[in-house]
Amino acid sequence: MAKPNLGTYLDSFGVETHELIATCDPQFVDYGMEEIQDVAPGADALNEVAPGVLRVIHGLPFEAFAATWTAAPPVFVRHICPVHVTAPLVGTDADLATLAQYAGMELAPLLVADMPFSVQTRLLTEVAYRPLAVNDAVATIVQDMVGAPLDVRAPQQVVSVVVIQNAEGQIEALLGVSTVVQNLSDWAGGVRRFAREEGQISRSEFKLLEALDVFGIELLPRSTALDLGASPGGWTRVLRAKELYVTAVDPGEMDPRLKTDRGIRYKPMTAESYLRNDPDTFDLIVNDMRMDARDSARLIAQFAPYLYPHGVVIMTLKLPQQHGKRVLDHALEILHATYTVAGVRQLFHNRSEVTVILHKRGRA
Repeated sequence: MAKPNLGTYLDSFGVETHELIATCDPQFVDYGMEEIQDVAPGADALNEVAPGVLRVIHGLPFEAFAATWTAAPPVFVRHICPVHVTAPLVGTDADLATLAQYAGMELAPLLVADMPFSVQTRLLTEVAYRPLAVNDAVATIVQDMVGAPLDVRAPQQVVSVVVIQNAEGQIEALLGVSTVVQNLSDWAGGVRRFAREEGQISRSEFKLLEALDVFGIELLPRSTALDLGASPGGWTRVLRAKELYVTAVDPGEMDPRLKTDRGIRYKPMTAESYLRNDPDTFDLIVNDMRMDARDSARLIAQFAPYLYPHGVVIMTLKLPQQHGKRVLDHALEILHATYTVAGVRQLFHNRSEVTVILHKRGRA
């Protein structure tokens, strides 16, 4: 009979690993390692197997390590996966049979039979095959041996395959089994991809789409939104596509394709000027302005009276290369005085910034 909880299932087999792969933005690797060491003080990065990808040895079983981040995810580490077994490879198509063999012998017994699974492969060195070929080879053997249903869109458990070149220059695969929740993301390496839509205005739209997805924010049609620093209108377009009425505030020009949309009210002024111009009250306020994180926090704090009690703020905080963590902490301290900070993450589509979710204080 299949166990309902993968962590408990692994424990029952006596399977324990103290090695994991952690992924974050390359410029925030030091902050990511600090977050890991906050959980496991003796953790050590064996090496950076690719930009932003750390191979880490730590003192806790993976299940215990991951559990600490279930309720309170880290800011800078986007994705983790365990290393249960290491497989030597040669970089040719012969590796597919090798990986299938290791998956069948070492990993298949760790999977829960009635829990949907997927295989997530990351190739971090040059090899002769593509990730899809690995996924197919490993998934086939897992299904044959376990019978678990394959569901690449909504898996509950994941077989992770990370192919690297180790410190000695040899190619090897780091393989493990874990749940999507333990991994912090249902996308390999936390790399959330979106298809480019017809009419897309800017790549910044992906930042808002990822924030809605990662933080589980549901936007209700016909609700009202304020887009601060809206030009050229990428976030405004996303909000209109979800049927919100948008007040777009920016002295810059909006994309011409938005000018005929009667659901957009354009205010050609700065956010500070709009504050002095008797603002409305909104269900949602968004802010992706390029300004110092602390100044942006002070500005959004002034808009708190114009957010409905059930309302949400989605904003980005730009971080400098030097002392970025200190600047972030100061900006969050400013926001804490006015809002409840519901989430802070450095998302895949962010650059030198983090995305912050705020709720009105006293919200039920």
